[in-house]
Amino acid sequence: MSAHVRADRDVCIGAGNCVMTLARVFDQDDDGVVVVLDEHPDGEDPELLQRAVVMCPSGAITVTTT
Repeated sequence: MSAHVRADRDVCIGAGNCVMTLARVFDQDDDGVVVVLDEHPDGEDPELLQRAVVMCPSGAITVTTT
C-alpha cells in the first residue's frame, strides 16, 4: 500500500495536531502553518496517518492510499 499525504496550507489553522501525531511526516513553519515533510510516507503506520487526518480541526490534511 502506498500513501500520499497532502495539506492545504490555506485551510490550516496551526493547531499542530498533525505534528504531535506524526512529527516525521508533518512540521510547522514560522507562522504555525503545516508543512508536509514526506508526501509518500510508505513506512508509516496507516492508523497514525488516518489519526492525523481526523485530529486536524480544519480538515487541512488528506491521505490517499493506492
